[in-house]
Amino acid sequence: MNIFGFVVFFTLVITFLVKLVSELLNLKAAGAPLPVEFTGVYDEDAYSKSRDYLRVSTVFSLFGATVDLSVLLLFWFLGGFNLLDHFLRGFGFYPIATGVLYIGLLLLMQSLIDLPFSLYKTFVIEEKFGFNKTTPKVFAADILKTLLLTLLIGTPLLFAVLWFFQETGPMAWVWAWGGITLFSLVLQYVAPTWIMPLFNKFVPLEEGELKSAIMQYADKVRFPLTGIYVLDGSKRSARANAFFTGFGKRKRIALFDTLITAHPVHELVAVLAHEIGHFKKKHIIVNMILSMGNLGVLFFLLSLFMNNRALFDAFFMHDISVYGSLIFFSLLYSPVEWILSIVIQALSRKHEYEADYFAVTTFDRGASLADALKKLSRNNLSNLTPHPLYVFLNYSHPPVLQRITRIREISAKSLS
Repeated sequence: MNIFGFVVFFTLVITFLVKLVSELLNLKAAGAPLPVEFTGVYDEDAYSKSRDYLRVSTVFSLFGATVDLSVLLLFWFLGGFNLLDHFLRGFGFYPIATGVLYIGLLLLMQSLIDLPFSLYKTFVIEEKFGFNKTTPKVFAADILKTLLLTLLIGTPLLFAVLWFFQETGPMAWVWAWGGITLFSLVLQYVAPTWIMPLFNKFVPLEEGELKSAIMQYADKVRFPLTGIYVLDGSKRSARANAFFTGFGKRKRIALFDTLITAHPVHELVAVLAHEIGHFKKKHIIVNMILSMGNLGVLFFLLSLFMNNRALFDAFFMHDISVYGSLIFFSLLYSPVEWILSIVIQALSRKHEYEADYFAVTTFDRGASLADALKKLSRNNLSNLTPHPLYVFLNYSHPPVLQRITRIREISAKSLS
């Protein structure tokens, strides 16, 4: 094993150990008493259930991570990457077609390994704690739809990336970056209309008190609402959520039906005000720019390691290829991606605070966002006392208690 192999191996092991430590610390922190803020929202049974859910989910997550790491290392050190490459090359296909098959089969193998875990999580863990509403038919349909979309969208996209790096010379990374960026923008535009409805029904919010309150608030903050939809989230889970997707004339706000049934109108408008806050504060644009920038850096660095003999030797590969470079560089790049994810999540937590501030200061009952968050935490069995290291590594949202404390402070200042 050369230096590239050592870097990848130790990165995989170290990140696994960091995950292990953070998960164990998080479990320990969950033993804290119920925060006073949640008195009356959680009783002892509900709080005990949330900690049980955390414990079961953590053990299951660590087991899955152990299996994933073990399978990858076994496949690597038993020469699996080279054996699969040798097998596919035997068919004599065009190199890019071979590359698409190579990467596709690796992804398929990963999906097959993950499938039993997904089944167990959905139909055992989520069922035990009252979340699962998914039927085997819906579960199977989701898998088939995802596979079909991957074939229809992912295959030509991967083909294009491989073609750019094989045929367009030193500036291939620029062409690949531009092509993927353009595709991502188009996908953001069409996904709410063409792709998301394949998995969920989006029904326009009916006339009534809720819609009137939302429209009144939207007019107040000068937010051009082009669509408010109710999503049939209850088809899969009892969890509740709301989100903003798309842009331009295709943007839409979706409220889970489970959210609407669990909250009064003023809390729902407060939640919606938070989502509008993301739009008003340009968070969506910032995230898109950061994502595009990261993609450009990744493709540029990939171009520097393209067809690097030492990198292929690290994975016991006999033949050099563009598709092999893509796979092995992604493993080499994983520590950078991990660090970047931590930075991005820290920025995301900042954005959440800003969206909360927007909601509290622009909606006359914005403080009710705190009540909505407490109910969401109870219904979703959220961890109320996560360990700071776990938050630092994994949370895209601030811990709910910190958000509520900040909301109380903002509301008090607004009233003074």
